[in-house]
Amino acid sequence: MGKVYMKLRIMPKDVDVDLEKLKEKVREHAPKNVEIVDFGIQPIAFGLKALLVASVMPDEEGIGDRLIERINELDDVESVEIEAQELV
Repeated sequence: MGKVYMKLRIMPKDVDVDLEKLKEKVREHAPKNVEIVDFGIQPIAFGLKALLVASVMPDEEGIGDRLIERINELDDVESVEIEAQELV
């Protein structure tokens, strides 16, 4: 079975969300077989910044959806979208 690389863009609910704490929450809520390999911060506008999350996971049905659902459940998250996805 192969692996899938997925890069997500997480939009916080407002400019006051602590992105360092959000990183910790994302790591804690990721499914156990999803490896979070990197984080980045992308300025959007008017002080708002998006959190970029790079992850690697097994190529199994629904695992990416579970990751996105778990992140969306976090209080400080407005939305999650897939920036990139590919087999590695």
